[in-house]
Amino acid sequence: MTDITPDLGAYYDQEAAWRADIIRRYGVAIQLVGGGECSVPGCCPPASDRPFAYTVGLFGIGHPELVVVGLSNAEARRLLNAAARVVLDGGRIMPGLETTFPGWSRPVVAEEVPNPGEIAYNANAHYQRPPEYSVPLLQLSYPDSRGRFPSDPYYAGSRRRQPRPGEWSAEE
Repeated sequence: MTDITPDLGAYYDQEAAWRADIIRRYGVAIQLVGGGECSVPGCCPPASDRPFAYTVGLFGIGHPELVVVGLSNAEARRLLNAAARVVLDGGRIMPGLETTFPGWSRPVVAEEVPNPGEIAYNANAHYQRPPEYSVPLLQLSYPDSRGRFPSDPYYAGSRRRQPRPGEWSAEE
């Protein structure tokens, strides 16, 4: 980042300290992006048609971080907290397997994200990793109303709202 003002630099420092405290207390923090909320001073974000959220903290226990795209902030928190609890309790989320989580009613499929450095900025900042050596990410994909996942050619959900891994980044 360039040209960071002192007040914005102080905000980023406080946010990093808050995130580290949340991870120490709960094992994971949830980073929300584009859901119409922003805590950065002076920020008034529009609601995005492709909000996403990801975990920060699972990489520290040897598991990829998790990301979900296209859900409301409340739904994203609920899904990521439910999935993270499985990992924090000793489980593993494996790519390609359909699974469910306690507290989340729909099945999900975890898929490897080929461009995590373009998405997981705060996770990489937390672990002091440059984008080219990013923490790994698994995207939790969820089905449409007929139970079809985005990998199915007959998927009826919005591909803009829930794109395939590698077809989106935080900048888009």
